[in-house]
Amino acid sequence: MEIGSIQSIANAIPKTKIAEKTNGKQFEDVFKGVVNNVINAQSESKNLTEQYIKGGDVQLHEVMIAGEKAKTSLQLLMEIRNKSLDMYKELTRIQI
Repeated sequence: MEIGSIQSIANAIPKTKIAEKTNGKQFEDVFKGVVNNVINAQSESKNLTEQYIKGGDVQLHEVMIAGEKAKTSLQLLMEIRNKSLDMYKELTRIQI
């Protein structure tokens, strides 16, 4: 069995652009979507809490689940922000 050169292996790997892998979505669009999801989860939690307080037809477990979803989505957003800032700092450090 003969081992091919690295160049022939590299040519066999399909070359795609990052924009093609994300179906044309940019990081900004993805980040805006995450922020909108967090806002929606928080407003849903707020609405269910208000309905429960006013004696509406809402169970306590629904209020708690909505609150945890809002909390978890906000924590995810903060982690994405932190990792993005770390990545930016690392890239600026590499350029120097």
